[in-house]
Amino acid sequence: MATNTTNPVISIITVCYNAEKHIEKTIQSVLSQTYPHIEFIIVDGASKDGTMAVVERYRDRIATVISEKDKGLYDAMNKGLQAATGDYVYFLNADDLLHDNEVLTRVFATCADADVYYGEAMFLTEEGKPLGLRSQQTPHQVPEQLTWKSLQHGMVVSHQAFIVKRGMSPLYDLQYKVCADIDWMIQVLKQAKTCCNTHLVIAGFRVGGTSKQRQRLAWKERYKILDHYYGKVTNFLHHLYIVARYIVKKKY
Repeated sequence: MATNTTNPVISIITVCYNAEKHIEKTIQSVLSQTYPHIEFIIVDGASKDGTMAVVERYRDRIATVISEKDKGLYDAMNKGLQAATGDYVYFLNADDLLHDNEVLTRVFATCADADVYYGEAMFLTEEGKPLGLRSQQTPHQVPEQLTWKSLQHGMVVSHQAFIVKRGMSPLYDLQYKVCADIDWMIQVLKQAKTCCNTHLVIAGFRVGGTSKQRQRLAWKERYKILDHYYGKVTNFLHHLYIVARYIVKKKY
């Protein structure tokens, strides 16, 4: 599909497993968008709860539904990428919510034909109530101008606030179990010529994701990824800064 610069189609990919509790709100946040050019894709990892029963209630408004065993989160995300046909791709997890009904309309009105659109994300409680912006709750500040070098200190932009042209989206590297998203984002940004800062809150997500549950593995994978892209000396110095920042945060 050639890129449509006036009314681009966005493929929204939601991956899920045993997500019966939250997935209906996620689906509703997509289907209630005022932006009409949406290809909605759900990739389920053969859930054992009522997830698919919820999905089936909206089946006629979802472009593609895949439900089968996978090799983990990033394998499921790759299935979504391979099924996508839109001009842009965007991942919205099964416990995430688009910020409001008009957010995608506003995103694409911000800039024309950008390679990447990005913005802010909101932390949510388990009940879906806002806790505050990610940039206010963590050391990560959304850069005014995002480049691949912006990620030397970590994920300065949440993947829930990152929309990219499908043609420059690689598949996720399955050697990484919890941090393939930062590797993927760096690869995208190394290709991108135009990154549009929308200055919008694009989505909200409930705190306590995979990386938090497996923090030690996440740190190990992230260090390896950043070593690869930024070099051993630079990465070591950056991590000294990250550790110092973490110690100061814990102290206060």
